[in-house]
Amino acid sequence: MASHRKPRTSVLTSPGSRRAAAGFTTAALASVTLLSQSADAAPSAPKPTIEEVKQKVDGLYRQAEVATQKYNAAKEHADHQRDTVDGLLNAAAKRAEKMNESRRELGMFASAQYRTGGMNPTAQLMLAKDPQQFVDRNHLMERLTGRQKQAVTDYQEQQAAATRQRAEATRSLEQLQTSQASLKESKRAVQDKLAEARQLLSRLTAQEKARLAELERQKEAAAKRKAEEEARRQQERERQQQQQQDGGGSTGGQTGGGSTDGGSTGDSSTTKAEKALAFARAQIGKPYVWGATGPTSYDCSGLTQAAWKAAGVDLPRTTWDQVKVGQRVATSDLKPGDLVFFYDDISHVGMYIGGGKMIHAPHPGANVREESIYYMPIYGSVRPA
Repeated sequence: MASHRKPRTSVLTSPGSRRAAAGFTTAALASVTLLSQSADAAPSAPKPTIEEVKQKVDGLYRQAEVATQKYNAAKEHADHQRDTVDGLLNAAAKRAEKMNESRRELGMFASAQYRTGGMNPTAQLMLAKDPQQFVDRNHLMERLTGRQKQAVTDYQEQQAAATRQRAEATRSLEQLQTSQASLKESKRAVQDKLAEARQLLSRLTAQEKARLAELERQKEAAAKRKAEEEARRQQERERQQQQQQDGGGSTGGQTGGGSTDGGSTGDSSTTKAEKALAFARAQIGKPYVWGATGPTSYDCSGLTQAAWKAAGVDLPRTTWDQVKVGQRVATSDLKPGDLVFFYDDISHVGMYIGGGKMIHAPHPGANVREESIYYMPIYGSVRPA
């Protein structure tokens, strides 16, 4: 049977059709090429300047120090809670032993009652072989009854106390878990900030790193000049004070005695400050490590805490608590051993050594060193002792 379908006509059979198709393909390829070039030519984010990188890194270090202080506070609280829990568990163990003693005593009374059979005194007298023996035993039971009541009372008191201690231990354990969670969060925050700072620095070329180091030297030099100026002003103030004292003449005996007492107190404070400074100087060159309190590494508040501890003065762990200790002093009245705090958030601290300089643990990647107190914005200062 013949087919009624019409034969298909090829669109590319004629030369003109082939040329038109080729032209269309070429135009399409050209359009794709232009779109690709346009995409490649899209403006990318400008590379930050070295000044911007330095500002960013300094900010990250500062944020890391804030997180470090939070970590230190959380660790201190967790350690305190752990000690509290340990104390409560020890007390609970002792309380349990007392409860066992009361329970044993009650068992003795129960056994005594069992041996008598629980009979009334008349029946015991009628059945006793020796009336005198009954009288003696009955007198003993009367005494034991009084002791038994006391033993029951003691047991109930011990049981109630044990219940209270268990509840307190449970609360302390919950607080410890909260402190540990805060500790982990602060630790993660520190690590994230430091990792971001390291990543920024790792992207710099050798030339850019050299430029960054030069900016750091310029900042240190400016701070050093300011410290030298302050040292000259301080020397001038001391010279004028000495002249006033020399020109004041001698005083009466009673006044002199008061001066001696005040001098004794001042000498004691000076001695402590000298011991703290000697300790701090001995740590120069050791690395900064966040959360560290020595003896091989320190963070800023760990160093000041350890230094003053060597002088017999206990300081809190964090900068936020250390700034509340002792006497507040003005920058112009600083003496060696005073603590100088920096930034509005009080995230850094150093120990003043005189001449506008301090010893401090600066930041990750740096070692304990001497530096001008004007390297960072000063928040305030205290004299611990």
